[in-house]
Amino acid sequence: MDRIPILKVGSALLVTIQVDMHDRLATALEEDLSARIVAVGARGVLIDISALEIVDSFIGRMLSNIASVSRMLDAETVVVGMRPAVAITLVELGLELPGVRTALDAERGMAIIQARDFRRDADLSDASDDD
Repeated sequence: MDRIPILKVGSALLVTIQVDMHDRLATALEEDLSARIVAVGARGVLIDISALEIVDSFIGRMLSNIASVSRMLDAETVVVGMRPAVAITLVELGLELPGVRTALDAERGMAIIQARDFRRDADLSDASDDD
């Protein structure tokens, strides 16, 4: 079975979807990503969909599911590279992506994840100073 590669970049995992997604591939990605978040203690998941020309309700649900699982594992999900036609399609389908942040490109997406890390580390530092 094909797998989508998951790369570790700093405290984040990078997923670049370059192929058409089908049910088994999406399920495998969700499982692989969950395991990798736990294994490496990732704080963010950056999903690049710039290669996707069309997105249907299945892909929208998959992104939402990944974000939900990531959030439960204390990682933020950022989707980058969404084409205008893809965004329009998601809106027309009535799909909301709760818990999914978006950015224009991978650099801006990583900045969102790093800013979350910085805020979290500052909050933990403040909490330990109060002891």
